[in-house]
Amino acid sequence: MDDLDVSDLTFTGFVLSLASTAAVHFGDLPDPATGSKGQADLDAASRIIEVLAMLQQKTKGNLIKEEERLVDDLLYELRLRYVQAQQDDKRIIEP
Repeated sequence: MDDLDVSDLTFTGFVLSLASTAAVHFGDLPDPATGSKGQADLDAASRIIEVLAMLQQKTKGNLIKEEERLVDDLLYELRLRYVQAQQDDKRIIEP
């Protein structure tokens, strides 16, 4: 396994990876490990949303405007997707 160089990590990249993980849990994107879309796991998607909300709270006042906007926008979209998934399991992202 390659050593992870933390200098390559960015806040934006980390936040986007969390959003992608949520999309996998919603069943909107294929699992990178298997390449196939799995069954939606709304509990797991909800936990990712909670992690992003915690990051938003803990980083308040410490982000540049673009990062703050990214977190706000992603949380809005993921929360909306969660409500839609609970209502009728329609996907926002179509293959």
